[in-house]
Amino acid sequence: MKVNKKTSQESILIVGFPSNGLIGTFSISYLIHALDMKQIGELDHPDLPPTLFVEDGEILAPIRIYKRNNIFAIISDLPFDPYLAYDFAGLTLEYCKTNMIKKIIIVSGMETINKDSKMPKIYGLVTHQSLEETLYTNQISKFLAGSIFGTDAAIISVFRKSKIPALILYAECHPFFPDPEASIVSIITLAQILNIKIDTTDIQKKMEYLRIQRRNLMDETIRTLQQQKIENKPRVPQIYH
Repeated sequence: MKVNKKTSQESILIVGFPSNGLIGTFSISYLIHALDMKQIGELDHPDLPPTLFVEDGEILAPIRIYKRNNIFAIISDLPFDPYLAYDFAGLTLEYCKTNMIKKIIIVSGMETINKDSKMPKIYGLVTHQSLEETLYTNQISKFLAGSIFGTDAAIISVFRKSKIPALILYAECHPFFPDPEASIVSIITLAQILNIKIDTTDIQKKMEYLRIQRRNLMDETIRTLQQQKIENKPRVPQIYH
C-alpha cells in the first residue's frame, strides 16, 4: 500500500455492510487488510443477535471500527433488519461527530442481473453538494433515478439531515451471489477517491474461494433484503438496495 504525498488529512470514514453481492463487506474488508488498519473499537446494540467471529484465533465482534492515519472504517459482518438499520445509521453519525470526521463513504451493490462481468459499472450518490466535485474528479457516473431502502436508505436519511456529507458508491453486481469482480471495481474507485494505491492481485486470485467462503452470509443477506422489500413496498422501480 502506498499513500500519495498529497493525501488530505481530514478524517474520512468508510463503511461496509452486507448488501447485494456483498460488495460493501468485500471491499471494506479488503481495504482494512491492505492498509493494515488497526482495530480501535466496536459498535454494539442490544438487539444484535449473539454472534461472534473468529479469525486467526482472534475473537471479533460483528461490527468493528478500524483506523489508519486519517482513514476510519466501520465494517459489519451481519446484515441489518429494517429496525436495526436506523439505529446503526444513528450510531455511525454519532461516531462521526465524536471523532470530527468530515465525510463518509459507503460502499454497496446495485442489483444488475445482466451486467457485463468483465467491467461492472459504478455509480455515485451524494447527500451534499460539496461532494459533487468528488464524482466529477473521479469520473464516477451519478445515479439519477430509482428507489433505495434498507440500511442504505437509513444511512442516507440520517446523514442528509446532518452537516456531515455522505457519498454512496454503488457497483453493478449479481444480487444472489457474492460478486468479487464488482468488489474490485469498488476497491479501485474507493482507493482513487482516498488518493491511495491498492494492489487487487490477491483478491483476483481468490475469486472462487471468496464466493464459496461467503455463500452463507450471502444467503442471510438475501433473506434480509427480501424482508426489507416486503416491508417497504416501494412504488417506483427497485433499481438498487
